[in-house]
Amino acid sequence: MVLLHVLFEHAAGYALFAVREVEEIGLLLPQVEESVLTLGKFHNVVKLVAFSPFRSAQSALENMNAVSEGVLHEDLRLLLDTALPPKRKKVVLGVGDAKMGAAVLEELGVQCQTGGVVAELMRGIRLHFPALVRGLTAQSAAKAQLGLGHSYSRAKVKFNVHRVDNMIIQSISLLDQLDKDINTFSMRVREWYGYHFPELIKIVPENSMYCRVAKFIGNRRELSEESLEGLEEIVMDSAKAQAILEASRSSMGMDISPLDLINIESFSRRVISLSDYRKGLQEYLRSKMSQVAPSLSALIGEVVGARLISHAGSLTNLAKYPASTVQILGAEKALFRALKTRGNTPKYGLIFHSTFIGRAAAKNKGRISRYLANKCTIASRIDCFSEVPTSVFGDKLREQVEERLAFYETGEPPRKNLEVMKEAVVEASEVVAEVKRRQEKKEKKRKKREKRRLEALAAAAEEAAENSVMETEENDVGAKKKKKKKKQQPEESEAEPEENGVEEEEEEEPSPKKKRKVVVEPEEEEEEEKRKKKKKKKKAVAQDSEED
Repeated sequence: MVLLHVLFEHAAGYALFAVREVEEIGLLLPQVEESVLTLGKFHNVVKLVAFSPFRSAQSALENMNAVSEGVLHEDLRLLLDTALPPKRKKVVLGVGDAKMGAAVLEELGVQCQTGGVVAELMRGIRLHFPALVRGLTAQSAAKAQLGLGHSYSRAKVKFNVHRVDNMIIQSISLLDQLDKDINTFSMRVREWYGYHFPELIKIVPENSMYCRVAKFIGNRRELSEESLEGLEEIVMDSAKAQAILEASRSSMGMDISPLDLINIESFSRRVISLSDYRKGLQEYLRSKMSQVAPSLSALIGEVVGARLISHAGSLTNLAKYPASTVQILGAEKALFRALKTRGNTPKYGLIFHSTFIGRAAAKNKGRISRYLANKCTIASRIDCFSEVPTSVFGDKLREQVEERLAFYETGEPPRKNLEVMKEAVVEASEVVAEVKRRQEKKEKKRKKREKRRLEALAAAAEEAAENSVMETEENDVGAKKKKKKKKQQPEESEAEPEENGVEEEEEEEPSPKKKRKVVVEPEEEEEEEKRKKKKKKKKAVAQDSEED
């Protein structure tokens, strides 16, 4: 008798269901298909044996990652060890993923099955899961699924900002699109301005330069010797600038109105801005490739390497490809056409745009493309899986390709791969040590700045606290002084006699009066001195008048 159990992974936890005993599992399929939609009938087919809820959201995320990678987590191992029957030979465990089934078979020795009746049982369990587990409502199950889905997606999306190949894919796609658009718009400018100055097309064949010259010239009848210097700056050739000037004088083009000329100049300005943006985008792509895939860009170039990454979907996918796939990557149509017609298969795809294949002889193009694809695969794997990517391996691999080209032409034997890789490992270790040293210095400086900032904040907080304490003390002292003054005023009023306003003479001897020191402010002293001087002047004037 076969004992069929079904393992169901839910956002709330692991659930193990037992299916009723049957001799052949295949007999269950029609019965399960009939009872899936009805809860009462489905209860007669499966029964909950054990349910192991996740302890926390972090535990649920860890188990989810383990399930997605086909790894048996400790929580799942504990559940299967305790809930499955002791006689494992008669037990068949139904799982949804074949990888998980292989892991369970390898570690626990339990036979696993996927598909068929197991898929139908899981469909029914998924539909009626809140009703099959006590204490679990549909609302709480939906919340658990939503929270786990968000945390799982957030963990998958997290990446190193400086090693993002998505930006390379978007930038190389935009670069190709810009090339097409600039070519189309430049041809439109040529046709439009060619009615007025048709001879300029033969003198200036390059698209962006033609747009700049057309914008600079405007009306060809206004072109003179004075504008020759400006033309030389654009064309970068004095002979070509002189040829443009002579052609403008004897041109057979039609006259053009100022309004048409304004539109042509405006359109030329847009095309020039697009070409300038393309140059900036190419620099951005070059810097991004040096961060993400330095070895691949050093070996085959930034643009071709970016096209390989874009065609593969990511740097990780490109690293997983064998060299034979990298060799014909981008020539899939030609490959399938050759397989269909039983013709010759293509020798190269996107790597044809590298300089190595163009430099090789016709009979050696296939050999060098195969060798180059091999080195590209090595470089992409080094870039993908190294912690600190460097261009050392790419430079060494490029030297190997150069030596192989020389070997095809002259017969000089190249160095062995083992020797080259040993040199590359030594140099790369030195470069990585230097990079780590710089990173440690930056981290120390950052910590020092953070420490100074915190100390400054603490000092400012202490100063603010001291100021507040001083203010409170001053307020308390002022309040005490006011209270003392208020107490002194009623005492003085009580001491004064109120009988007819005349003080009685005391019989006792009067106490000697203490001289009070009069505190005179400096401003009052100056005023008194001025008054004394005025009095002296008045006396002197009066004496003079008496003598007269």
